[in-house]
Amino acid sequence: MTTVATAPEQTAPDHRVVVGIDGSPTGCRALEWAAAEASRSGAVLEGHSSYEPGYVFISSEEVLIVTKKLVSEAAAHVADIAPDVTFKGVTHEGVAAKDLIDASEGADLLVVGSRGLGGFTSLLLGSVSQQCALHAHCPIVIVRPPEISAHSNAPNGQ
Repeated sequence: MTTVATAPEQTAPDHRVVVGIDGSPTGCRALEWAAAEASRSGAVLEGHSSYEPGYVFISSEEVLIVTKKLVSEAAAHVADIAPDVTFKGVTHEGVAAKDLIDASEGADLLVVGSRGLGGFTSLLLGSVSQQCALHAHCPIVIVRPPEISAHSNAPNGQ
């Protein structure tokens, strides 16, 4: 596990908002929602990103580099949108749902996107958000993508 902290350290460490980071558009919305909540409540924002070992063509070191980049980009985004928030970025080698559930222990809130980068985009909830909703140790917020009007998907503009 790798940890990176940024921003002011004036926040009480006993108030924590945990958010899952995966680089997806819904994950970015969850990060923004969590940053706003951390700013409002004065909590430390912990961004957690996980990668599973065993990729066939990519070494663990290469995956770790990409995961650390996701966390660094999240830290920079939080600094832009909520400069008063202390951000702590954490990378895990493991299963995202389990890592987020573990991180939720003692947290005030867990925030995840409704769907990440998994291949089942037709699911209402992704497997990570579903597992977190079932097993988190604190309240959870699942951030959904913006609503799409039924008319915008109609063929020929109907």
